[in-house]
Amino acid sequence: MQLKIAVLPGDGIGPEVVSEAVKVLKCISEIRSIDLLFDYADVGGVALERHDTPLPSETLDICRASDAVLLGAIGDPKWDNGPSDKRPERGLLGLREGLGLFANLRPAKIYPGLINASTLKPEIIQDIDILIVRELTGGIYFGKPAAIEEDRGYNTMVYERHEVERIARIAFDAARKRNKRVTSVDKANVLQVSQFWRKVVLQVAQEYPDVELVHMYVDNAAMQLVRWPKQFDVILTGNMFGDILSDQASMLTGSLGMLPSASLGAKTALYEPVHGSAPDIAGQNKANPIATIASVSMMLKHSFSLLEEAQAIENAIAAVLEKGARTPDIADTKTTTLNTQEMGDAICKEIENILP
Repeated sequence: MQLKIAVLPGDGIGPEVVSEAVKVLKCISEIRSIDLLFDYADVGGVALERHDTPLPSETLDICRASDAVLLGAIGDPKWDNGPSDKRPERGLLGLREGLGLFANLRPAKIYPGLINASTLKPEIIQDIDILIVRELTGGIYFGKPAAIEEDRGYNTMVYERHEVERIARIAFDAARKRNKRVTSVDKANVLQVSQFWRKVVLQVAQEYPDVELVHMYVDNAAMQLVRWPKQFDVILTGNMFGDILSDQASMLTGSLGMLPSASLGAKTALYEPVHGSAPDIAGQNKANPIATIASVSMMLKHSFSLLEEAQAIENAIAAVLEKGARTPDIADTKTTTLNTQEMGDAICKEIENILP
């Protein structure tokens, strides 16, 4: 059976890190004789330059016809002051809406070889393994009405019952396979929409009596992520809060370049690194590809049920880091610095040693 993957390299360092992720996929496909077909398309700033839109209809069609989507990064400062509908980020929002991607999974765990790369004390972050489940298609990013007027600008934060129910079930189902603890993050002491969120989450929780549910205000959650991150297993939250908290959680691991993500829909899923396009280092072959390669591991697990191959990628990343190999963003005086392509090669070599 052929597995079709839409590849959207995007902007900045996106093409560089995606190239290494595709390299890893090809390595696994050769070892296990998996038939993969890669279909490339434009999105973001590069799409604006070539097609005058951040999300060409052809790109959306390719993604809809694929079994999974691999995205690099979106964003370019040259478009920051343009019309709101001509910003690269609109391409990502359009993908989420057009593909019905409602659940964003962002794991944050510490690799033993990187425990000293974090700015926090080792005893604080040792053995952390957090999964942030972020709702993607509702909330303030999509709420109507929204407008910029002469003397004010406004957005509305709206959640429908079905949106909260389906993302809550994703979180509870994930927790059942982990440590059976969900922390639902909201701002119910101030926002009516958060009071509604909490009410619906409590109702869904009744379907999961084996999973512990804790409610936490978002400001406290931000503090607790730094003070005592090991208290968290699965964090369930809305679109904007999840956007912020997942970036904060990434720094527990020492670098944004380490964290993958999966955005799940009813028919397809999109996989991308948490980091941005980093235009300041684009084209210099020093970007960290590990987050994108780890996103491929999530793809193999969630979209293709290739659990052994997915774990092989995780083990290969851990082995490379344990041997002291680093890209510049996580390097120190005691490690060996590799460029983007060398890191991809090193991970492929480990995979060849792991998979029979």
